Amino acid sequence: MDVLSERSSRVVSLVKLRRAPVRKAEGRFLVEGFNSVDAALTTGRAVSVLVRDSDSHKHVGIVDRVLEAGLPLHWLSDKAADRLSETTTAPGVFAECSLVTTSLDEVLAADPTLLVVAVEPREPGNVGTLTRCADAMGADAVILLGDSVDPHNAKCVRASAGSVFHIPIVRDVDVHRALAVIRQRGIVTLATTMDGELSLDDAGSVLAGRHAWLFGNEAHGLPDDVAVAADRRVSIPIRGRAESLNLAAASAICLYASARHQG
Repeated sequence: MDVLSERSSRVVSLVKLRRAPVRKAEGRFLVEGFNSVDAALTTGRAVSVLVRDSDSHKHVGIVDRVLEAGLPLHWLSDKAADRLSETTTAPGVFAECSLVTTSLDEVLAADPTLLVVAVEPREPGNVGTLTRCADAMGADAVILLGDSVDPHNAKCVRASAGSVFHIPIVRDVDVHRALAVIRQRGIVTLATTMDGELSLDDAGSVLAGRHAWLFGNEAHGLPDDVAVAADRRVSIPIRGRAESLNLAAASAICLYASARHQG
């Protein structure tokens, strides 16, 4: 059984996938950890799997699934696993995967009832959490608009806990065109703002229908022109002394409300 070293051509090639331009050019990205590898295998996105040789006993189930699926399986030295990992302690199992993003047209063709739209999100951990929350609450897709973080970013993938493989994800640089197309399909757009004219507590009738939540950038919130153009502006009641909520917290609250009314 060959064990790949940190200097092997395959390991060197996979390390380059940390860069977004390389991921885009090659149409693949690398994930690490049991949750992500498990989801990649379940959804058929895994192209190959790599396991740290010294951890082979921990990942017998993964190895069996890889062999059953007929996928390439590679063994890694400790140093090779450390080089591939972007965490402090390498998890010992990795999967090389095809990219997960799809088109807005494909998402809309499926007649979605609940969309999650983030406008120019920059923090990968928040986008991963947003994706995980959208997946948990039954949303039909996550749509990243404008100059957004790459959902294939390692931190984003880890924060999603495998959800990047479960729910369609769209990236579109044209914010206004994408929102116009969504509205043209009869989907009500809801902007989350501090001073929205509609309180989330009173939004039940809106949330029971087809809608898209619009969430803003972590630092600056939604651009004013995007908020003004939305069909409704919704505020989350804050009963304590906190001035605002971050993207992850706001999305969890709003999507839970949507799930309650659409369930």
